[in-house]
Amino acid sequence: MPKTKEQKRTILHELNDKIARAKSIIFVKYNALTVKENEELRSKLRQENNEYYVAKKTLFNLALKDKAILDLNIKKFEGQVAAIFGYNDEVSPAKIVGQFKKEKDKAKKIEFIGGILENKYIGGGQVAVLAILPSKQELYAKIVSSINAPVSGLVNALVGNIRNLVQVLKAVSEK
Repeated sequence: MPKTKEQKRTILHELNDKIARAKSIIFVKYNALTVKENEELRSKLRQENNEYYVAKKTLFNLALKDKAILDLNIKKFEGQVAAIFGYNDEVSPAKIVGQFKKEKDKAKKIEFIGGILENKYIGGGQVAVLAILPSKQELYAKIVSSINAPVSGLVNALVGNIRNLVQVLKAVSEK
């Protein structure tokens, strides 16, 4: 049943609000997903404060018109299109969908078709690259370990010298 103008206005208002709050938006084609798989993906996304949203392509275009993003026309995307809004982490939606695609035989059931990152359109290939990047927490851990490595090396060198001195003194006392 077609939506009334009032329903479309409500959806458009919701979309504008979601777009304003989102740090990134990922567009996926989900034609072959079953209802159970769709709900499973929504649940995984919700856990990371992301939102999976389906609306008509025309409404997506209207909502994004104010953003004036070059090369973005959602009507040109084939199939059923869903938008995944990332509210906390820019890379999180792509990572979750990327992991979801790796499970069982889901790789062909859902695919990246584009996204918006820092108010610029990125293609499906670039979104796939985002999906394999380490998370912010992993990057923070690598930075901390890189900063900590020289200090740890110095401590180990100093402790090693003291340990050797203690062993020499012990050997001398035993003789």
